Amino acid sequence: MRFPSPATILRTLYAFSNATLHRAPGPFTNTTGLRPTTALRSISMPTIPFIGAFFSTAESRNMSHPVQKSDSEWQAQLSPEQFRVIREKGTEAPFTGKYDKHHPEKGVYACAACNAPLYTAKQKFKSGCGWPAFYDTVPGAVTRHTDRTFGMERTEIVCSNCGGHLGHVFKGEGYPTPTDERHCVNSVSINFTEDEAGADKSKV
Repeated sequence: MRFPSPATILRTLYAFSNATLHRAPGPFTNTTGLRPTTALRSISMPTIPFIGAFFSTAESRNMSHPVQKSDSEWQAQLSPEQFRVIREKGTEAPFTGKYDKHHPEKGVYACAACNAPLYTAKQKFKSGCGWPAFYDTVPGAVTRHTDRTFGMERTEIVCSNCGGHLGHVFKGEGYPTPTDERHCVNSVSINFTEDEAGADKSKV
């Protein structure tokens, strides 16, 4: 078993300390850019990278995807922060990601690891949670499975093409969207292109 480095432990403690309380919008909430301010509905907790493996289900550990690479291959391709989040199931600090307040009229958000299209610009909405939020996905692009880190049962979302960690999905928070779901995605897990036909799902 590979033990985490001191730097990984420090990042873990930082991520854990940055858990955010999420509040769903009410009838008088300004959803154009302000964070929701009504009754507390749920808690969004960051995933702790290396400990999550001990609590994940056998299904999540054995999940296979079309794109398979070793850790060393992913490390050569991804930045250290991308590897920490995408391959080690880390979480970027809230309100720091480049796509948190990014709201184009058209385009595609693709997996930063394999370039598979995951979300469209039209599926993104302003949630005020501190991470990019989407209410739906490109069909078949995202896989869900149970995350039982620290005994908390949440739904993790990963890229169906390479298995890269994207974030978590929350349902029933009261957002005025067609699905009432919030795909809470790390900015470092995705890349944006204005060309909706430009994301190549067959890459790597």
